[in-house]
Amino acid sequence: MKYMLLIYGEEAIDAARSKAENEQRMGAYMAYTKAMHEAGILVDGNRLKPTSAGSTVRVASGKSKVLDGPYADTKEQLGGYYMIDVPDLDQPIAWAAKCPGASGGAVEVRPVWEM
Repeated sequence: MKYMLLIYGEEAIDAARSKAENEQRMGAYMAYTKAMHEAGILVDGNRLKPTSAGSTVRVASGKSKVLDGPYADTKEQLGGYYMIDVPDLDQPIAWAAKCPGASGGAVEVRPVWEM
């Protein structure tokens, strides 16, 4: 079954990190990604650009409204994801706990509803 690991963190904290801290964090993510690849479970994964680069679309009464940037001001923002394919829920929970984003942020585990 496929699961999404949705990585949430505070963009302001990410922006405030030093170059050395960013390099260390990227190294941790590279090692994490490599471990998933070697385990044969990685389907896809990527970083997302900051929320300021996004758009929010809502439709009301048949008319769409587009807002630049995030719709809601939240403490943590979705910063990236991994999609993995594993047999049961225990495995994505264990992988989420190993994710560098889990310390100082959160990793949401969601099953993919394949159509």
